[in-house]
Amino acid sequence: MQYNPVIIEQLILCCQCGIAIAPNPSNMCINCIRNEVDITEGIPKHATLQYCRNCERYLQPPNIWVLAALESRELLALCLKKLKGLNKVRLIDAGFIWTEPHSKRIKVKLTIQKEVFYLEFVVNYQQCDDCARIMAKNMWQSMVQVRQKVNHKKTFFFLEQLILKHNAHKETINIKEVKDGIDFFYSNRSHAIKMVEFLGAVVPIRTKNSEQLISTDIHSNTSNYKFSYSVEIVPVCKDDLICLPIKIARSLGNISPLVICYRVGNSIHVMDPNTLAVSEVATSTYWRNPFISLSTTKNLYILADIQVARSSDFGKNDKTFFARSHLGGILNAGDTALGYDLTSSNFNDNAFDTLNRNSLPDVVLVKKSYPQKRRKNKPRKWKLKSISKEQEEMASRKQDANKMEEDYESFLQDLEEDPELRQNVNLYKTSPSMDIDTTAEESTAEEEDFPEVKLEELLEDLTLEDST
Repeated sequence: MQYNPVIIEQLILCCQCGIAIAPNPSNMCINCIRNEVDITEGIPKHATLQYCRNCERYLQPPNIWVLAALESRELLALCLKKLKGLNKVRLIDAGFIWTEPHSKRIKVKLTIQKEVFYLEFVVNYQQCDDCARIMAKNMWQSMVQVRQKVNHKKTFFFLEQLILKHNAHKETINIKEVKDGIDFFYSNRSHAIKMVEFLGAVVPIRTKNSEQLISTDIHSNTSNYKFSYSVEIVPVCKDDLICLPIKIARSLGNISPLVICYRVGNSIHVMDPNTLAVSEVATSTYWRNPFISLSTTKNLYILADIQVARSSDFGKNDKTFFARSHLGGILNAGDTALGYDLTSSNFNDNAFDTLNRNSLPDVVLVKKSYPQKRRKNKPRKWKLKSISKEQEEMASRKQDANKMEEDYESFLQDLEEDPELRQNVNLYKTSPSMDIDTTAEESTAEEEDFPEVKLEELLEDLTLEDST
């Protein structure tokens, strides 16, 4: 028969409360140990978070600023990293306790080995380095200077809409409008390079870059530079009359040298108005053999139909011209058109002087005009957004302001008449209060084929009331 001895556990009394317990090194029960020993000792109950109000980021030591929303996982991880001694205990759970958003207090509830305690973080405002550069004057690191040597600003109006559509200006710290173009300022060189690449994708350009030494630290062998990128846009615009150099004309399939620029993208698209032959002048080809426009839209005359006459000759003489035009499918008898009068024009261009004058047309028509539809007092049912820019003192003069307004109106008319141009631009609906009743006015003498902007092409303009 097997003998199984009965083991009787020896008990002792707790030295604090006197209840019977199993022997242990402290001779205390569990409740007394919890009262006497703090397992959270060494973990701070209060800490500070540095917060930048401009960019809404928190400082993660030593010098990293991270974006974290209130009561988010990112913010909770940032708070836990601020606690020293947390790696010595076993963390069971962690979460936020709701506080007022404006109280500058963030409370966290921690559960450590069934022990619950609370932490409080005080939010202090501190401006990050990036925001400090933005707020301080002349603290930019890179600059992009965009220039075009023409007598109007329509290219920059179109470029502004492209930048807005693709949000290419989000990294800029300042935008300054100057006499011949726009300057973009950046706090990081890579952002400036990204803008230059964007410009090269939408317009034909050439660039030059330079750098200026600001300071040097001989101990750490580091230097501080400012970088400048000069971007020049080709001085050729839509509807310009161009005389191509003979070498370029032959390389483009022996096209006629006298052409019209009908579109400008990342290259120059030209067309012979007599034969409808089209070709494309690459950016590299242009800068190897640059040429300028013989005449721009500022010098267009008002003409009528294919047998045309100057508007200034009406009532004075019966002089007319016969022109072969690419607008045969658009113009009707009695229509008004815009074109170039070559008989009375004097061009200072070497390529044009080499052409045979007898083979040149008297008039080159460019596009149809709608004089009855152009009413300055009638508001459009659509509008464009613009970038907030800092202007030069010269731009505030009255004559410069008037010229800017005329160029902008001409750009808006181009958008109305060219659906292909509108595809690259975001058009927004105007508010209902801006719409007026023009039924009686519209019923008198209007072109039936006027190119209206359709309602489905317009976007809803988001206002502050809509977002809230």
